Amino acid sequence: MTQTNDDVTWLTQDHYNKLKAEFDHLTGPWRIEIAKKIEAAREEGDLKENAGYHAAKDEQGKTEARIRQLSQLLERAKVGEAPADSGVVAPGMLVKVAFDGDEDDTMEFLLASREVTDGDIDVYSPQSPLGRAIIGKSVGEDAQYELPNGKKARVKITEAKPFSG
Repeated sequence: MTQTNDDVTWLTQDHYNKLKAEFDHLTGPWRIEIAKKIEAAREEGDLKENAGYHAAKDEQGKTEARIRQLSQLLERAKVGEAPADSGVVAPGMLVKVAFDGDEDDTMEFLLASREVTDGDIDVYSPQSPLGRAIIGKSVGEDAQYELPNGKKARVKITEAKPFSG
């Protein structure tokens, strides 16, 4: 099956390894541990009023959802080196933009999958309207993209550097 660029999640080897380790833990030791919790709670009796059983089943459901998410992500991941520090916007870069050229109205974000960071920084997908507009642009260049309300937004790229995670 051929994948389009929209289906690909670009990851550095380090990020791929972290996600793969999480997947391996969840599908191995964690599944065994949660099954033991469910069995122990089941042995306590009446399942209708057994909060421990329901909590364990809920935890199992969340874990299985995460396993499916990681499986799909790893399946479509393309592993490569971190982008070059060339000032040209690419996935895996920390980008700073100024809205409508106003140097006081700026935003800094990571252009990547949300999976490559722990949530301390805003993340925009390369497939988002903003991401598509700025990929391949250099520091100092302008880009325009469409907002959800149909209006156009213009940004100037003021900084683009590889994300070191």
